[in-house]
Amino acid sequence: MSKNPPARRRLRTAAATATGLALALSAAGSAAAAPPEDAGRTVPASKISIQMFSLIPWVAEDGLDSVLGELADMGYRNIEPFGGNFSGYTAEEFRALVKKHGLKVSAAHNSTNEATWDQTLAYSKAIGQHYVGSGGFASPGIGSYEDTLATAATLNRLGEAASKQGLHKIFGHNHQQEFTTVYTDPATGEEKSAWEIIADNTDPRYVTFEVDVLWAYDAGVDVVELLEEYGDRIELLHVKDGFLNGDARATFADVGEGEIDWEPILEAAHGHVKYYTVEYDLAPDGREFAQDSFEYLDNLTY
Repeated sequence: MSKNPPARRRLRTAAATATGLALALSAAGSAAAAPPEDAGRTVPASKISIQMFSLIPWVAEDGLDSVLGELADMGYRNIEPFGGNFSGYTAEEFRALVKKHGLKVSAAHNSTNEATWDQTLAYSKAIGQHYVGSGGFASPGIGSYEDTLATAATLNRLGEAASKQGLHKIFGHNHQQEFTTVYTDPATGEEKSAWEIIADNTDPRYVTFEVDVLWAYDAGVDVVELLEEYGDRIELLHVKDGFLNGDARATFADVGEGEIDWEPILEAAHGHVKYYTVEYDLAPDGREFAQDSFEYLDNLTY
């Protein structure tokens, strides 16, 4: 695992500090000063979603129907299920349950098995899902440069098939290794992360990315730079907060209660990201996480 990703991917603490200082100075300006034209932007509730993997303990205790009702009462309009949420439900039953609470399925983490992709697409289409994908990427993975290129080719095929069924694009969701795994491009000699190689070798018509912010930062990525560089290629964001622990794995927090500086991220994401999905892997108090995270994201200005 590389600890030295390309320089443009490293965290820039000084830059983040400067950004925070600039925002503070701007806020402290005179009342007579004209505010920026786009001051006071917020993420609209229609673009906020929640990854249901976060809520496994809560769903296990109260049931999916009850949890969806409470999420709707909090203000959520979208959910991002994972495969386990579909257990025991036909597509029609799941769609009816979601519709009952005035919710929509923004995306879902499910299988990207190419052999059963037609069935996955049929289910996704039947529940009214927008984007399709999984909690990772596709086969054969990123174990070598050749495998990484083959994974990009798989995503192109799966994404094209989804498009033909009237669905939005397939997405790839990162953890740390997609950024810390680095290969040398044999044609140019340039070092690139596996994530970059996949992004550079997939068709934007069919393939997009769901950037998990905390895992990206944990891998040493400057997420603001990533969003600025790849722009329209990143249509989904996992709004995951927490604390970085050096070489140890990051720990989680409710959104707004960790160390992630969200304002510059939202600024860089504006106009590109379609859904901002809050997540906390297996939140110990799912109700509190969902409530706190929605209120923070819904009220944050940038």
